[in-house]
Amino acid sequence: MNPTPDDSRSAKPDPDRIALGIRQPWVELIMRGIKTIEVRSQDTRVRGPIYVYASKKTAETPAARRAQQMYGIELEQLPRGLVVGSVEICESRRIAPDDAEAACLQPVDIVDCFGWSLKNPVRFESPLEVAFLPYGVWFYPWKRRGALKRRSR
Repeated sequence: MNPTPDDSRSAKPDPDRIALGIRQPWVELIMRGIKTIEVRSQDTRVRGPIYVYASKKTAETPAARRAQQMYGIELEQLPRGLVVGSVEICESRRIAPDDAEAACLQPVDIVDCFGWSLKNPVRFESPLEVAFLPYGVWFYPWKRRGALKRRSR
């Protein structure tokens, strides 16, 4: 594979690409291509490639523990506090009960939620440290937050 800034496993990061903070083991399931729907309480208009940031905290829900067991995931061995790869968001819509399997959840876990459809996960050869820590769900890992405000004026 020839590295390019947009899709490489080892390319220089794009400071203009936004990242989404997600907790493990969900990040690992996305990178494996198993979890193809990210469940959120709100809709998003973001489309296209984004960076996947593995949050420092892990998911402690019963659903996360079930997923760990089902897929043989060793949580202690997974990267945290790093950008581990990228994925494309291709759709956001109200989630349906039959989306539960693609979300790695039970139907009861996704009631009144939105599903962000994911495709083309790319795991980086080595996870990347961020220059700026997350300040919300979405953030720019290699661009100062204040620079964003000045650009939007």
